[in-house]
Amino acid sequence: MPAVAEMLKASEAAVVSRVSLRDVNRVIDERILPEAFVSLDNGRYVLAGACSFIAFYFESARRLTSEERLFAIKTAGARLTRSRALAWAALLRQDWTVRDEFLTIDLLPFVKGTSERLDDLAAAREVVSISPEVLGGTPVIRGTRVPVYDVAASVAAGHPVERILDTWPNLDAEKVRLAVIYAEANPLRGRPRVSGDLPEGSTIIANRRVARRRKAG
Repeated sequence: MPAVAEMLKASEAAVVSRVSLRDVNRVIDERILPEAFVSLDNGRYVLAGACSFIAFYFESARRLTSEERLFAIKTAGARLTRSRALAWAALLRQDWTVRDEFLTIDLLPFVKGTSERLDDLAAAREVVSISPEVLGGTPVIRGTRVPVYDVAASVAAGHPVERILDTWPNLDAEKVRLAVIYAEANPLRGRPRVSGDLPEGSTIIANRRVARRRKAG
């Protein structure tokens, strides 16, 4: 599992917090998270432990005002700052209750949820292999030549897991699940690949071509 103090890419933080990348960028831009939990050096990064606060901020939006949520994050953030060197097991034993006059907020469920999803992220990282000797460095499921992003694309296209496993029989349901997590945490950049560029062993999900519009005149 990533350490409490590990800095996650914004896309990884989105997966761990169960929010969109746009939401992660929002908490950074609007300074919803304390500055100590964010790094803008050579990219956007968020402290792994602070993903608990991101999840809390958005999941509690219907019940708490913005002021109440920010107060809870500020109060608990001071505790996280003092505890960021701890292991997750020790962090889960800390008191994450925040009190403000008559209001009591328990952030422990969000800390636990973050811990569990960081376990998934670590497992997703472990199941993926990248080597220039295998499909030119395309991320594949470890021990196979199955491209991770093709598996994730099949899931996104709505194909049942059974069909995906028929296509790639050396996978199992757990590896398919972790492939999706890895792809979401590490989204591809640039233009999508065309069908002729698909690596060995991949499956074409769709092959539709859009006719070019003729220029007027």
